[in-house]
Amino acid sequence: MALDGAFLYLTAAEIREALLDARVEKISQPSREEIVLVMRFRGGSRKLLLSANANSPRIHFTELSLENPPAPPMFCMLMRKHLNGGKLTAVRQSGLDRVLALDFETVNELGDRVVLSLVIEIMGRHSNIILLQPDGRIIDAIKRVSGEVSSVRLVLPGVHYQAPPPQEKLCLLEAGMEEIRAKMEESRSPDPSKAVLGALEGVSPLLARELVFRALKGQEIETARLSAYYKARIEEELTGLKSLLLEQKPVLTAVFSEKQNIRDFTLMDIAQYGSGVEKRVFESPSQLLDSFYADRDQQSRMKQRSHDLLKLLVNTTDRITRKLALQEEELRQCADRNRLKMYGDLLNANLYAMQKGDRSVTVQNFYEEDCPELEIKLDARLTPAQNAQKYYAEYRKAATAEEMLRELMEKSRQELDYLDSVFDAVSRTQGESELLEIREELAEQGYIRAPRRRGRSVKAQPPLRYRSSDGFSILCGRNNKQNDQLTMKTAKNYDLWLHTQGLAGSHVIIQSEGREFSDQAITEAAMIAAYNSKGRSSAQVAVDYTRVKYVKKPNGAKPGMVIFTDYSTAYVTPDAARVEALRVE
Repeated sequence: MALDGAFLYLTAAEIREALLDARVEKISQPSREEIVLVMRFRGGSRKLLLSANANSPRIHFTELSLENPPAPPMFCMLMRKHLNGGKLTAVRQSGLDRVLALDFETVNELGDRVVLSLVIEIMGRHSNIILLQPDGRIIDAIKRVSGEVSSVRLVLPGVHYQAPPPQEKLCLLEAGMEEIRAKMEESRSPDPSKAVLGALEGVSPLLARELVFRALKGQEIETARLSAYYKARIEEELTGLKSLLLEQKPVLTAVFSEKQNIRDFTLMDIAQYGSGVEKRVFESPSQLLDSFYADRDQQSRMKQRSHDLLKLLVNTTDRITRKLALQEEELRQCADRNRLKMYGDLLNANLYAMQKGDRSVTVQNFYEEDCPELEIKLDARLTPAQNAQKYYAEYRKAATAEEMLRELMEKSRQELDYLDSVFDAVSRTQGESELLEIREELAEQGYIRAPRRRGRSVKAQPPLRYRSSDGFSILCGRNNKQNDQLTMKTAKNYDLWLHTQGLAGSHVIIQSEGREFSDQAITEAAMIAAYNSKGRSSAQVAVDYTRVKYVKKPNGAKPGMVIFTDYSTAYVTPDAARVEALRVE
C-alpha cells in the first residue's frame, strides 16, 4: 500500500520532534528517485530517507546502509550546493494531505540567509521531490514534468511551484462531525468504507475498511441500510482516530500473509483479516516503514542499476537461441547424408548402364531386401563416374558439416547456460560493487566494453558467509568470477562443494577444518545453494555435492563453468528466514 496522509502526519511529528534545528551534514542519492539526508544535531545524527519511487513513495528515518553510485547524480550535486549545512526550521503538512515540506535556513551565494523548502509529494507514480527558492520558484526536481507530460502542472526549474490540485475531501482534524456525516451521505457506493474514503483526505482504503469493520462488528451492511446506531458507531471510530492522531498514540501495525497475498500497514491494530495473518507492532513510524519497504526497495534499486545489463542479456540470449534453431535445422538436413553415400555406391555399381548426357538412371536398390527399382538424378554435364563422385563429395560435406554443427551447437548451449548464470547473478545483486564485478566479467568475455571508472573506485565484495547450526563455516559466491575464485583457489581439496542441479546458481563451499561433515551442515548448505540460485522460489530443489578435489574446470570454459564427478544429491526447500538466520556479517 502507499503511505497515507494520516500516517504521514505521525511521521512528520516524529521528524519535527527529532530534527528541528538539526543541520544537513551529508546528502546522497542511492538511486534515481531516492535522497538521503544525514542530519546532525547535538548528541548525534540520523539519516532521513526521501523516496519518490512510484511503488514506495515516503519519508522517514532509516537505519539501512544504502550503497551509493560511484559518481553522484546531478540532482544530488545540486542538493549539496544549496542545502549542505542548512538548518531544519520547520516541517509543514497541510491538513492530512500527502505533501510534506521541510524548510531549511541556509546561506546563498551572496552570503544572505534564506529559507529553502524541500517538498516531497507522495502521490504514487506522480510522486516527486522538489527544491524551492524562498519566492516559491522551483530550483529543480528529482522528476521534471514538462508540458509534453502534463498541461495542468509543470515541474521545471524556474517555474513557480503549484501544489497538487486539492481533492474534494474533508480533513478529519479540522472538519466537524456533522460536516463529515453530510459528506459521507453524498456517497452512492454501497460499501460504507468507500463512503468514508470518499469523504476524508489522508485515509487509506485499509484504514477506512478497518474503521468500518470495527464499527459494524465485522458485519457487511450496505451504506443505504445503515441504521442510526451503526452510523453513530462509525462516527465514534472516526472520533477515536482523530484523538489517536492528535494525542500521538498510534498502534503502528504491519500485517503479512503469503497465502492470502496480504502485505499492509496502518496506524492502528488491524482486525479485519482475522487470525490468518502475521502481525507486527512497531515503536515508531520510521521503524515500520524502514522494515516494510527494505526488501522491495533493494530490488527496485538494483533493477534500475542493472536494467541495461538485463536488456543486454535478454537480447543476446534471444540471438543465440535463434542461431541454435537454425543450426538444428541444418543438422536435420545433414541427417540425410547416408542416402547420398548410397546413391554413390549404386551409381558405381551401374556405371555400364549410364553415359554422359543422361539426366537420370533407374537402378536396382540392393540396399533393400526386395531390390526395388530406384531412380537417381544425374548431372548431364558429368560422366557416370563423376556423378558418383559428386554424391560421395556431398556425403563427405554433410558429414563434416554435422560434426562442425554439433560442436557449434554445444558451444551455443554452453553460452546460453553461461548467460543464464549471469542473469541469475544480476537478479540477486545487492550493491553497486557486485554489479561492477559482473560488468567487468562481461567485458572480459567480450559482451560489453570495459566499464569506465568514474569517481571513487568500487571495492570487490567478499563471498557471502554463513555458519551452520553445528559450527561449520559456509562460503557462497556472489557471481561467476567469485565462484571460480572460491572453488578453484579458496577451497581445499577436502572441503565440500555444492551447486544446484541443472539450475544457474552460486557455488557453495563447506570448509571441513579437519572435521567430518554432518548431515545438518550439508542440508543447511544445500538450502543456501538453493536460495542463492534460480530455484529460490521452488518447492523442491536438487543440489549436488562432492569433495572439491572432484571438481575441475575445463580449459577455455567460461567463468563459473565446471565439471564434477563422484557426487551425491540432496533435495531441499529454500527457506529465506532460515538462510538469513545462518548469515554471518
